[in-house]
Amino acid sequence: MEWRDEAIILGLKRHGETSVIVEVLTRDHGRHRGVVRGGRGKRLSAVIQPGNTVQVVWRARIEEQLGQFAVEGLKLRAANLITQSSALYALSTLGSHCRLLPERDPHEALYETLKVLVDHLHEPKLIAALLIRFEIALLKELGFGIDLSCCVATGSTQELIYVSPKSARAVCRVAGEPYKDKLLKLPNFLNGRAILMQPDKNELSAGFTLSSYFLDRHVFEPRGMMMPEARQALISNFLA
Repeated sequence: MEWRDEAIILGLKRHGETSVIVEVLTRDHGRHRGVVRGGRGKRLSAVIQPGNTVQVVWRARIEEQLGQFAVEGLKLRAANLITQSSALYALSTLGSHCRLLPERDPHEALYETLKVLVDHLHEPKLIAALLIRFEIALLKELGFGIDLSCCVATGSTQELIYVSPKSARAVCRVAGEPYKDKLLKLPNFLNGRAILMQPDKNELSAGFTLSSYFLDRHVFEPRGMMMPEARQALISNFLA
């Protein structure tokens, strides 16, 4: 069996004397792993680093096997990120988040969201907001989408400033005012189409509280898991 796809590298580990097992999120084949022969050599070691975009060719005798990757670099970012703690925390968090996905299930929309994020890891002011957007997209892919399109109570699309923790739907100012102490805040940067925004600390705090609530409730607690430590370190960096 054989297929070719674009992929973003999530992580790797040693395999034997000279090889590595590389984990990627591909555009059309989901999260996938494969052995890269000679992956610890000088030629490939700079290519197969987390955050890099690569072209992979996966080959195996049968579909159930781990298989092997042939890897070609497309966009190599890792070398420029190694001194940026926020970028490294983000990469670690993204790898952990992507491992919540069933292996080999395609998630093209999430791949495109991840691609935007890794393209801007060199811009610290954008990382936190883009990570929150990624987490909300991840929830949708896992079947726990947050609906921010209109007010759950009135149908209005104006002044959406809350999210109901029960329905995971937006609530407008008028409908939410009597219950505001029980509702989650909806930051402005999640309620617009402009992706590359630089929210202030209050907005970021509200965004992380929102995504954390639904990730804990629907994903981590049911699986008996904890949030990635790198995520908390990243949040601390931005909200300090």
